[in-house]
Amino acid sequence: MRRETFSVLGMGILLAGSQLIAVGIAPLFAFASFQAFPEPDNPTNAVVYLVLILVFTAIILAFVKLRRRNVARGIILASIFLTLAFILLLPLFFLLVWINDGLFNSEFGGNLATLLAFILAGLLIGLLVKVPEWYVVDTIGFATAAGVTAIMGISFSILPALILLVALAAYDAWAVYRTKHMVTLADELTSQKLPVLLVVPKHRGYKFSEQKSLKAQIAEGEEREAMFIGLGDLIIPGIMAVSARAFLTDDVGLRVGAVPPSAIVALAAIAGTLVGFTVLMRFVLKGNPQAGLPLLNGGAIAGFFLGVLLVYGTVVPPLVP
Repeated sequence: MRRETFSVLGMGILLAGSQLIAVGIAPLFAFASFQAFPEPDNPTNAVVYLVLILVFTAIILAFVKLRRRNVARGIILASIFLTLAFILLLPLFFLLVWINDGLFNSEFGGNLATLLAFILAGLLIGLLVKVPEWYVVDTIGFATAAGVTAIMGISFSILPALILLVALAAYDAWAVYRTKHMVTLADELTSQKLPVLLVVPKHRGYKFSEQKSLKAQIAEGEEREAMFIGLGDLIIPGIMAVSARAFLTDDVGLRVGAVPPSAIVALAAIAGTLVGFTVLMRFVLKGNPQAGLPLLNGGAIAGFFLGVLLVYGTVVPPLVP
């Protein structure tokens, strides 16, 4: 029980940490217009994103069932590589500008940052392939989750974000409990040692490179040596927090010291996610796979509306003019 307590605590810290970092770095991406959708207020953005997730999942599952696992692995690694490069580009550019504003605050600086982002992303993927251990997977996964959460959060205003969270919570429940294809996908991705989930070991000697099939462990009733949480379980509820910070007004509402109203609501959404996470872990510790998004997204949405009510005195979110 003690091992599981520390693992759950570690997982909660990773969850909250990635979302807090996403809220903090989101203004940088917004300043540079690094949005996935040009019109974040458009509710159809949520539908488009959901369709993209369904199509990508179907493609990966198709290659797995056709026993083309190397192809599926290659597609996922390529996707992670491009995502990392996109996420790293802006921080590297600002770092170069900080080093020498006169030289790098230019097209040359932008091109150099792009080159460095792709090189660094390539090195990280190479490290992952060479050393497929949990700490490498977690480092890359955590950085990816924080960056993607920030970008997606500024891409969905409040209404589209709410639609997305509700739709994906329903899909996750259907995929885990009804069709169970999400369990198959998680098992495959774990076997491939890919950074699309975070791994929290239950003991110091754990080696992710020796991790058995999750489905086999569940079927045999074995105690698992580590706990896992998908990056989607970090990213999707985090979108609500980033969206709150980006699109709620700071012209009115409660302030706590230097913390503006929108940031308080964002923190409330993160706190709500942690409440949902706590409830989720009670089910996970029983040993069976659980759909994370219904509770995580539900907690984020509840925390968001409670925060809006406390900060603005209304349940109708006041948006930036």
